[in-house]
Amino acid sequence: MAEPELVDVVVIGLGVGGEEVAGRLAEAGLSVVGVERDLVGGECPYWGCIPSKMMIRAANALAEARRVDGLAGAAQVQADWAPVAKRIREEATDTWDDTVAVRRFTDRGGRFVRGSGRIDGPGRVRVGDQVFQARHGIVLGTGTRPSVPPIDGLADTPYWTNHQAIEVEELPASLLVLGGGAIGLELAQVFARFGVRVTVVEALERVLAVEEPEASEVAAAALRADGVEIHTGVRAERVEHDGSRFTLRGAGGAEFTADRLLVVTGRRAHLDELGLDTVGVDAAQRYLAVDDRLHVTDGIWAVGDVTGEGAFTHIAMYQAAIVIADVLARARLAGAGPDASGTASVVGGAMGASSSLAASGSSGSAGSVPRADYRALPRVTFTDPEVGAVGLTERQARERGINVQVGFTKLSSSTRGWIHQVGDEGFIKLIADADQGVLIGATSVGPAGGEVLSALVVAVHAAVPLSQLRHMIYAYPTFHRAIEDALRNLS
Repeated sequence: MAEPELVDVVVIGLGVGGEEVAGRLAEAGLSVVGVERDLVGGECPYWGCIPSKMMIRAANALAEARRVDGLAGAAQVQADWAPVAKRIREEATDTWDDTVAVRRFTDRGGRFVRGSGRIDGPGRVRVGDQVFQARHGIVLGTGTRPSVPPIDGLADTPYWTNHQAIEVEELPASLLVLGGGAIGLELAQVFARFGVRVTVVEALERVLAVEEPEASEVAAAALRADGVEIHTGVRAERVEHDGSRFTLRGAGGAEFTADRLLVVTGRRAHLDELGLDTVGVDAAQRYLAVDDRLHVTDGIWAVGDVTGEGAFTHIAMYQAAIVIADVLARARLAGAGPDASGTASVVGGAMGASSSLAASGSSGSAGSVPRADYRALPRVTFTDPEVGAVGLTERQARERGINVQVGFTKLSSSTRGWIHQVGDEGFIKLIADADQGVLIGATSVGPAGGEVLSALVVAVHAAVPLSQLRHMIYAYPTFHRAIEDALRNLS
């Protein structure tokens, strides 16, 4: 058995959060081993946020050109997927090669190990034949993978996940999308705008079921206007593939066919692969339970999707800052000194980094490690119109017994919406706690729904009094001025 090599920190999984933690701790002077079996950077730069938004940008350009007829004369548009695929391949992903990302980490002072890391007892990580003993702790950033439902016949077919949808070089003539969440709707609208016949099948009674019902209605109407068929309340029972086409059979005799099938029914963490039992942590959980400093247990932290707090890059980065501060604080308490390889465990700059990170935290006093606070977690579905939301929905607030006030206004009733005219679908919906006099949730749907959301995030996060929000000056004529109307309509 290999003798363990003593290091300061081992980070298993170098997705967005793990890479940030590993890189920043290495810059601070700790000896850090970063372990990744797939691509450094994770889903976001290769199959998620970045390439999908390139696709959306291109599809929205097509849609906007087609709106010329309603605003400024006439235009002819011819869609071409080739430049989109080329941009994703060359600019976003380096043809799905992480050489640059690995170098980015090692240039910061980290040591990279390609492979599957597994905990092998307190502070110990095994990667193949290599074993590392972490002096200050282990950070888990192993993310999630697509959760494929146990539908009869599905596993034996060449279905797509988001990976194949992002990597596609030539578009199919038709596409079935199983799942009406954010990813499913974004990709469905993109492909439809490039001429693919798209059908969305959702088991729940509405698409975007985690958002406000009004958001579901606007999003569904927008996709239908792009030619997308949407079928809700349909539970898939069997999938067949005859060598060229897919057939999806649903409860009640529903049947759908297409050239390709995209399955986007959620994601799940694979905790059973991490050796958590060796440190007394239950691997049967859906996600890793963490406290407000991202501790899984003593000496082990987790960041990103694996924590179940939301599959968003901004959550992973937010959590990473907390973990970095906490690890550095732990290292400071342990005392500086050389490790077995002669590298300084903690250098002077590390403690400065710890203090500055702590001082910039969303809670906690200066000099302390910040604590995670998800009350004002923002989320955006990048359909056209965009669906931005923060905090609680109306239903969630009422289920908690809060004395709820709701303010609502259509975007088209605002001056900017009226000016925008074509493509001005959307609204502002505010959820207030009447007893506290503050916003506890909000939804912004519209051409710039995700951007307008920022003002609402600040209001929820900082618990800005409604009286103060009502007496702000809202620039005219902007989309965000509709917030003022929604405040006026609170009842």
